[in-house]
Amino acid sequence: MCGIVGVWHAGTAGPVDRDVLVRMRDVMVHRGPDGAGLWLSDDRRVGLAHRRLAIVDLAESAGQPMTNEDGTVVVAFNGEIYNHLELRRELEAAGHVFRTDHSDTEVIVHGYEEWGLDCVERFRGMFAFGLWDGSARRLWLVRDRIGVKPLYWTTRDGRFRFASETKALLADPDVPRRVNVTALYHYLSFLTTPAPDTLFDGIRKLPGGCWITVDADGDVDERRWWDVWDEARELGDASEDELADALLRELR
Repeated sequence: MCGIVGVWHAGTAGPVDRDVLVRMRDVMVHRGPDGAGLWLSDDRRVGLAHRRLAIVDLAESAGQPMTNEDGTVVVAFNGEIYNHLELRRELEAAGHVFRTDHSDTEVIVHGYEEWGLDCVERFRGMFAFGLWDGSARRLWLVRDRIGVKPLYWTTRDGRFRFASETKALLADPDVPRRVNVTALYHYLSFLTTPAPDTLFDGIRKLPGGCWITVDADGDVDERRWWDVWDEARELGDASEDELADALLRELR
């Protein structure tokens, strides 16, 4: 359970305040007690930060935010890619050189270099990440298929922010603290607040199976990249034994 946070000041918005970014990151120290990292772009318009809970690769070289060789791709990642070793072998065969021993974060970096936005369809696991593409001047946020790992975002006056928890966003004094009355009604009625709403007006929860891209003008494009019904098949005239076998195959 790591904690990620990021800020992208698009358009005419001013530079990222490093101290605010650190504050946003460190209110999530409980999510990542094993270390902390921070990355700022040269023009200080983009900042990513990470609280680390080391699970897959414990080495210092696997710390985050993680960049590619020339620093044009930067990722802050929370979760685990279960098939990262298989993808690493495929990427190495394609000519990619890894500097870590078995970091699944680095698989995201090189996977994006090789396959672009389509890389997410190859990932099997629970994940939420923010990826900055410096060449395209684009921020990309992704949440796993069923939304195991949380991801929240808000945008105001050309300033886009995301984080693993709403309280990290609220650690920025420029983010207003206003109650979303409709979401509060849902919570009091059903003890849950369905995505994309949250209890705070202006803060949204990225639904599972969705991604967001934010361009250089600050325009936000949200798309669904996976839907459970995409995998659904007609049952037809299958017998109970055939259905039981099919279920067991999916659960293995």
